[in-house]
Amino acid sequence: MNAPAWRPMRVLKGRGAASNPGSRFDAWTRVAEPDGWEADERVPELRAPTAMPPPTCVPPPTEVRPVQARRIISRNDSPDLPFSQSVNPYQGCEHGCIYCYARPTHAYLGLSPGLDFERLILAKVNAAERLRAELGARGYVPAPIALGANTDPYQPAERRLRLTRGVVEVLVQARLPFTVTTKSALVERDIDLLQQAAANNLVRVFVSLPTHEAALARILEPRACSPARRLQAIRTLARAGIPVGVFASPVIPALTDRHLEQVLEAAAQAGASSASAILLRLPGEVQALFEQWLQLHFPARAAHVMSLMRQMHGGQAYESQFGLRMRGLGVHAELLRQRFARVARSQGLATRLEPMSAEGFRPPSPPPVPSPSPFQGQLSLF
Repeated sequence: MNAPAWRPMRVLKGRGAASNPGSRFDAWTRVAEPDGWEADERVPELRAPTAMPPPTCVPPPTEVRPVQARRIISRNDSPDLPFSQSVNPYQGCEHGCIYCYARPTHAYLGLSPGLDFERLILAKVNAAERLRAELGARGYVPAPIALGANTDPYQPAERRLRLTRGVVEVLVQARLPFTVTTKSALVERDIDLLQQAAANNLVRVFVSLPTHEAALARILEPRACSPARRLQAIRTLARAGIPVGVFASPVIPALTDRHLEQVLEAAAQAGASSASAILLRLPGEVQALFEQWLQLHFPARAAHVMSLMRQMHGGQAYESQFGLRMRGLGVHAELLRQRFARVARSQGLATRLEPMSAEGFRPPSPPPVPSPSPFQGQLSLF
């Protein structure tokens, strides 16, 4: 329920969102409307506060809920994306990036794209099992798999649950090419598996790094690794012989766009071999959450940021049309593209990558199942 206008939202330490708006699929909603009593000076307890509330308060705890996935491979036909198949072992993300375009997916579950998205994490505990079954299905057409297309596969819960590692083990066994997108140094834990895939040109890792400033990153991506730690992860992966690139995304006008050159240069020095940059996207409920975040952290700059976003989307804060939603239009968008191209070229960072081949794919063998019958399960021909 929305708070009255004189009650500003509070910054929650370790969280990106400052509110928990209802799902757009809710059957009904509540809206607080002033009735005049809150401004009545005759009633002291209803008198409007003269001071701002404390800048921070205790954040709600994280809850990881185990779920059984019926399907694990998601498919898309977007011309904007370089992949058609993806796997997300987690729904929701504790990193709490306020700009995350995946926030609206929590609305499909009847949860809020706000705080719920950051603190109610659904862990698909049978992810590896389902992936093994789907890759082994008779009609499966092999194609590169993207890990981290929606939520980070190496978010904090992965340290304990190891669901992403199980998925990577299946992909390596099946010799199916895959990409990993993350902003977590936990990816270093799985270097042994990633090296096996890299030896056959079957993996690429991309580290998301929109800013190199630690202070900004703490409020923009409150529970993600620091920029310095992500650069160290790039260095570690590159030294291990694993192809690694940097995602300087999202580019937020008047906020992170001034860091574009420094981010790409630092990533190249750490060993990144490729780079990409995508303009901030504000689909669905993300726009309201992002604007609220701006008012809390950068009130003097909020109007300017949103004005530039509208200039790059024909007067709207977001354009969902393919081909435009990640790039934008106009002078400012073109300037960002030119800056990115210039520094990527000067640093030797590839901006176009050859597609990985799935010709070596082989269906993964089923896991061993204790059974008295020697005929249970299909045997491999070779």
